[in-house]
Amino acid sequence: MSLDSTKVAQDAMDAIAEKIKNLKKLNIIVAGKTGVGKSTLINAVFRDNLAATGIGKPVTEHMRKLTKQGVPLGIYDTRGFELGKDVQAQVKKEVIDTISEGLATKDINKAIHCIWYCINSASNRVEPEEIAWLKELSEENHITQVPIIIVLTQAFSKKQSQTMRAKILEENLDIVQVVPVLAQDYEIDEDYTAKAYGIEELITIMGQTLPEELAYTLQNVQIASLGEKKRLSHAAVAAATTAAAGVGAAPIPFADSAVLVPTQIGMIASITTIFGFEVNKSVITAFLSATLGAGGATFLGRLVVTGLVKLIPGAGSVAGGAISAGTAGVLTAALGEVYIAIMELVFKGEMKMSDFETSEGKRQIAEMFKSRLKK
Repeated sequence: MSLDSTKVAQDAMDAIAEKIKNLKKLNIIVAGKTGVGKSTLINAVFRDNLAATGIGKPVTEHMRKLTKQGVPLGIYDTRGFELGKDVQAQVKKEVIDTISEGLATKDINKAIHCIWYCINSASNRVEPEEIAWLKELSEENHITQVPIIIVLTQAFSKKQSQTMRAKILEENLDIVQVVPVLAQDYEIDEDYTAKAYGIEELITIMGQTLPEELAYTLQNVQIASLGEKKRLSHAAVAAATTAAAGVGAAPIPFADSAVLVPTQIGMIASITTIFGFEVNKSVITAFLSATLGAGGATFLGRLVVTGLVKLIPGAGSVAGGAISAGTAGVLTAALGEVYIAIMELVFKGEMKMSDFETSEGKRQIAEMFKSRLKK
């Protein structure tokens, strides 16, 4: 069986588009006093500078909604919390009403999935009115049970923020966790810069808290944690590897190995969706070309048996040059792990998408694939 690499690349693009289109929308309420650094936090955690897109759409007197086309995320930003008890009560009512309205739709895309309450750690104290507000919110949230995470923003001093964290935990609030965060590096003076921390932990806690249907959405929109993106990507590779092994349970002739392609395309689409990068057809084509050059033409449905078989433990013993379950799994796992590795390089800024199409980029990808097969 023979496949056109251009068609395979287009099929991969279609699969990516379909996965992105089907992502559920993640909705978060971010509350706290003015000046606690909510916008800085939002832009540090999520892609596309969501908090820098304007004032947002007003949804209540003291709440605006931040969204951006193509990003499956809605941030409900509360304002004016510190303007007095009447306003505090109104803000709390607006939060509860927003939660209830979303819940009533029975649509996951319109529900509120999490509340971040931000407290300025640099103030070195937790206002009693904030604790009281949180207790009242928790009581009214008892039925809807939207997870509440307290974020200690501007946590320049880790020791000080941990002290504040301990004090808040002593209040026995109905919350998921208290997370100290310094959203971006902060220059104390010319000799010392406090390094950003805490946002990866926030994403990990979010991943453990949110419904499973939002796992891909969270990783797609967040830019704070490479580790969480890789964790979900490895899970996608493991699932594809198991599926490929199932296909190969009855040994497949190398010439007919195109039956593995849909599984591998789905895997590549999943990883691309998780990393949230814009990938065009030429990038996918270049990746296929690079792995094909490394002897990984199974992705295109055609394998050059000589040379490749020797790289795969146990594959050389397959009679008649057929792909066994183990061989199908090894090939699929290698392809997925290499794709994760190059996505990691792009995430770190050590590689650009355009590098895929260069001869050096293809050589690097080919060597990674060969090395992975040998392992």
